[in-house]
Amino acid sequence: MPVKLVRGGPRRRQFEAFIADATDGLFRTGHLMTGDAGAAEDLVQETFIRIARRWDRVRVMDHPVAYARRVLVNLAVTEAERRCRQRAELTPQPTWFESADQAAARALGEVEDLAEFRWALAKLPPRERAVLVLRYWADLPTAEVAAILGCSTGTVKSSASRGAARLARVLPQPSPARQPGIAARGK
Repeated sequence: MPVKLVRGGPRRRQFEAFIADATDGLFRTGHLMTGDAGAAEDLVQETFIRIARRWDRVRVMDHPVAYARRVLVNLAVTEAERRCRQRAELTPQPTWFESADQAAARALGEVEDLAEFRWALAKLPPRERAVLVLRYWADLPTAEVAAILGCSTGTVKSSASRGAARLARVLPQPSPARQPGIAARGK
C-alpha cells in the first residue's frame, strides 16, 4: 500500500484522505481507458505510488486530484501498447473468409449494453480514447484535457472528432424500436 511511503502522522492522514476521495474517480477513468477492471486497479495503484513519492509537493497543489488523473492517463497511454499486445494474443483471429472489420461488426451486433461500448472504446488508439474519456466522461474542458495530455486544444478537438467517428462506425445504430421515446412506425 502506498501509504507506507508517506511517513508522519498528519501527512499520512492527509494522504489517506486523498486516497479515499480520489479512488473512485481514478478507477472510473482507468476502467474507461483500459476496458478492464484489473488493469484499472493496477493503474490506480501505480498512480498512488507515484503520488506518494511526491506527496510533499502534491499535497500543496490547488488540484491534487487533477494531477493524479494526469499521472493515471499518462500511465494508461504509455502502457496501452503492452496491453494491446496482450489482448491481441488472447483475441481469436477472424476466420479466413471474414475480415477483421466484419468480425468486429459481428461481435458488436451480438452485444447490446455498456460492455459493448467499453469494448468499442478499447479499440480506439490510446490518445483518442484518453481524449474521449477525459472530455466526455470526466467532463473536463478542452483546455484542461490539452494540459493533461500535453498537446494543443486543436489536437484535443480533432482527436475527439476522429474518436467519435470511429465509435460511430463500430457501434451498431439503434433501431427505432430500441430508441427510448420513439415508437416503431407502421404498428
